[in-house]
Amino acid sequence: MRRTDRLMAILIALQQKPATAQALADKFEVTKRTIMRDMQALSEMGVPLFATTGPTGGFQLMDGFQLPPLQLDFHEALTVMFALRTLERMSDTPFRYGRWTVVDKLKAILPEQTLSEIEPLLSVVEAEVPQRNVKTPHLSELMSHTAESRWIQVKYRSENHERWLKLLPRKIYAAHGFWYCEAYSVTHEAERTFRVDRMASVQALEEVDEFTRSLAQRTKTSVQQPSSTRIIAKLTYRGALLAEQDTHIGELVKQVGDESWELDFQCPVSEWEWVKQFFFTLGLNAEVIEPVTLRAEIAEMANRLRSQYANDN
Repeated sequence: MRRTDRLMAILIALQQKPATAQALADKFEVTKRTIMRDMQALSEMGVPLFATTGPTGGFQLMDGFQLPPLQLDFHEALTVMFALRTLERMSDTPFRYGRWTVVDKLKAILPEQTLSEIEPLLSVVEAEVPQRNVKTPHLSELMSHTAESRWIQVKYRSENHERWLKLLPRKIYAAHGFWYCEAYSVTHEAERTFRVDRMASVQALEEVDEFTRSLAQRTKTSVQQPSSTRIIAKLTYRGALLAEQDTHIGELVKQVGDESWELDFQCPVSEWEWVKQFFFTLGLNAEVIEPVTLRAEIAEMANRLRSQYANDN
């Protein structure tokens, strides 16, 4: 966090309530000495600060000191507060400081009437984000590389082993409580999705040979315009709920009867194995109608599963 941002954040925090130097140091992850220097800087800027001693003591702002109010209407304030509370549910983000300080800022500058109307709504509306005990120390760095379309070398831990991969990151996104990176992989010679928390090291690559660049460009083009197969499937109520959670086809689930739902979409040939596993996982909550080849392959998977659990006798 830049010092100017921290100074403003300290002002916002003190406008909420008094705070000791140690409490502010813990909140902004700096030393107590740094906070004391910040207080001196604020005083020299003309901010009316004073300190009290005792169990309830700490730094305070003089009565009547207020920052200029931010002009947000009820719906704007609700939108921002809802988004921030949703972000707080992520186990790790590149916005560690901002997600806390901006809430304090909004509470400090929003009218009490607006806050009193927002809080009851925020207590009953939320976005579901699974709790994950993972850390993504390279997320901010990865975001910068992705924005600049920079080739990187990543030490990646998969389910089977750990190895170095040469990647061209395309997009960073959050889903299911995890952060993901869509990237072209030289090792796989294809576009792949990688969990960011499984990246043990991220290094920028200064030189990339022309063949690798051209291969990545051709792959990107082919991904944008893939050949595909039409998939039609019937879903139960539970199957519809599960399918709606998928980031790619969830919005395509349609209710076609009182107790029946349907999926009808074009599946890229490159995603055939994924779609086969997807419907197999849904089990009796889904039935593929077309194509026949997909039905046959799912049936074969079911037979292998049956054999695995069959009684030896």
